[in-house]
Amino acid sequence: MTGNDAVLALMVATALGFDFTNGFHDTGNAMATSIVTGALPPRIAVALSAVLNLVGAFLSTAVAATIANGLVATGKVTLTVVCAGLTGSILWNLATWYLGIPSSSSHALVGGVVGATVAAAGFSAVKWQGLVSKVIVPAALSPFIAGLVAVAGTFLVYRLTRGVPDSARGRGFRFGQVGSASMVSLAHGTNDAQKTMGAITLALIAAGTLPPGSKAPDWVIVSCALAIALGTWFGGWRVIRALGKGLVEIEPPQGLAAESASAAVILCSTDFGYSLSTTHVATGSILGSGVGRTGARVRWQLARRMVAAWVLTLPAAALVGALAYGVANGIGGTAGVVVIFVALILASAAFFVASRHPAVTPENVNAAWTGTVVPGPARNGDEVSP
Repeated sequence: MTGNDAVLALMVATALGFDFTNGFHDTGNAMATSIVTGALPPRIAVALSAVLNLVGAFLSTAVAATIANGLVATGKVTLTVVCAGLTGSILWNLATWYLGIPSSSSHALVGGVVGATVAAAGFSAVKWQGLVSKVIVPAALSPFIAGLVAVAGTFLVYRLTRGVPDSARGRGFRFGQVGSASMVSLAHGTNDAQKTMGAITLALIAAGTLPPGSKAPDWVIVSCALAIALGTWFGGWRVIRALGKGLVEIEPPQGLAAESASAAVILCSTDFGYSLSTTHVATGSILGSGVGRTGARVRWQLARRMVAAWVLTLPAAALVGALAYGVANGIGGTAGVVVIFVALILASAAFFVASRHPAVTPENVNAAWTGTVVPGPARNGDEVSP
C-alpha cells in the first residue's frame, strides 16, 4: 500500500466514523417525541429508525452531489484536507452529544471541510455562493418553516379532536406517531447519509480515483448507509432526552404534528439538494408543537442554548478542522494524517468514558426533567416535569 492509499483508507474510516456519530447524534430528531409519549419503547424506536435510515440512504443522492461539488473547489482539496475537516466535524458532534445539545451534524461536516480547505488553499477555494444558498439560508429558514407547520398542525389536531375523550385520543395519536416517526427516519436517511457520501466522493476526486463532477460510487452509498444505520441503533440517548423531555412536555397529538412537519420539510429539502440540518427542523417542529397547544410549557432557556450551539457549529467545526489541517500539514505526509487520526480516536474514547458517569440509558431517558440532561434528583430552582 502506498502512502496515498493509506491516507485514503484513513480518510474513508474517518468519514464512516462521522456517519456513525451522525446516526446516534440525530436519532432524537426522529424518535424523541415517540419515545417520550410512549408510542414506541425506546429500544424498538431506535431499531426502527436504524432500518429506515438505511432504506432512506438509497433513495436520493442530490445532497451528496452538493457536498462533493457545490461547496469547495475540488481541485484545491487534498486527502489531508478532507481528513482534517472530518476530524473537526466529529469532535464537535461528540462534544454537543455529551452535553445533550442537539446541534447540526450537517453543519459540523460543512464547517469542518470549509475550515480545512481555507487553511490549505485560502478563502478563494470556497464556493461562497453555494455555501450561502445551499447551507446557510436553509439553516436560517428551516426551523421557522417547520415550527410554523407544527403550530398549524398542532392547533388543528386539537381543534378537530376536541370532542374525543383524552384516553381514546392518546391511543389513536400514539398509533399515528409510529407512522410519522418512521417518515422522519426515512427522510433523515435521504438527507444526512448523503453528506458522508459526498465527503468520501470529494476525497476520491482529490485522490484522482474519480474525475471531477462524479457521483458517489455504489460501494460508498452502501457503506455510508450501513454506518448511519448502525449509529442510529446505538441510540444517542443524551440528545433524545434533551429533545423529548427538555424543550416541551409533549402529548401524542403534538408528537404526530411535530414529526409530520419535520418529515415534510426534510423531504422537500432533499428533493432540492439542500444540505439541511434535520436537527434544526426537528427542534423547530417540537417548539412549534408547544406553541400550538394551549397551556403547553415551553422551556425557552434551553431553546436559546440550542440556538447558540447552532450559531457556533459552523465556525467552531471550521476552526477545529483548520487546526487539524495545520497539525497534519506541519508533520507532513502520511504521518501527519495518522497523528490526527490517532488523536481523534483518543478524544472519542474520552468522550465515551465521560458519558458513562452517569449514563443516560433507555431505562432513564424518560425520567422527569430536572434542568439537566443527566437524570437525577431535583435541585432547588429546577423545573421538574409532571
